[in-house]
Amino acid sequence: MKNTLITALKTGGKTLLEYFDKPIEFIQKESQSSIVSIADTTSDLAIIKVIAESFPGHNIISEESGYANNNSIYTWIIDPLDGTSNFAAGIPWFGVMITLFKDNIPVMGGAYLPVSDTLYFAENGKGAYKNGLPLTMAKNRELSNSLIAFSVDYTADDIFLNKGIDIYKYIIKGSRNIRSTNSLVDFIYVAEGKFGGCINLFTKVWDISGLGLLISEAGGIMKDVYGNDIQYSIGNDIIERNFPVIAGSINIVESIRKIV
Repeated sequence: MKNTLITALKTGGKTLLEYFDKPIEFIQKESQSSIVSIADTTSDLAIIKVIAESFPGHNIISEESGYANNNSIYTWIIDPLDGTSNFAAGIPWFGVMITLFKDNIPVMGGAYLPVSDTLYFAENGKGAYKNGLPLTMAKNRELSNSLIAFSVDYTADDIFLNKGIDIYKYIIKGSRNIRSTNSLVDFIYVAEGKFGGCINLFTKVWDISGLGLLISEAGGIMKDVYGNDIQYSIGNDIIERNFPVIAGSINIVESIRKIV
């Protein structure tokens, strides 16, 4: 399964590079901050082909293709292009993410940044890795001397949007500063220790499940904004569910939770 996951990540990434920084059409999806292109869909099909050839009986949930339910205990969660707006602008903050669930538990996950040819992989109870080398986060970081990633997308819900703006104001006062790629790179930088933490109020299961595993296996935590463990329930409704999350070292997450 590990080999299939890694092959699928690199296959999707190679596909994206064929379209990156070239003139292609992007179509707006459900909101002004969400777009899709032939790069997303071509990467999606290439990834699904790799997985389906190795494990034809497994379930697959993809951001672009929806839910293929084969009533298996195993489910592959795919984001064929995370950071589409960056990709569209010619900015290399984008990548591919895949997570394998057994029942409702993520058991392995990975992310691939194709421009830098950097592969991240984590397996439940077996650690986190960057290009095959172990990743370990610093455990005693303080909010005041850490860069914090913060992302809040456009929403028609003004109350939630205003809440995000308020959180931003508190975080920028309490941290060294705020950074945002609004992509998988934010969470990856947390796992690498470049960012002390990350807050993202608008994520889906394909955005966070593998990265949550990567961060936890590197020594950090990911919680929802209320401080609870993130509960996944694989089914049709998980595609629509929003996961507002905080990730980082325990110290950082607790400090942010007090602000939120």
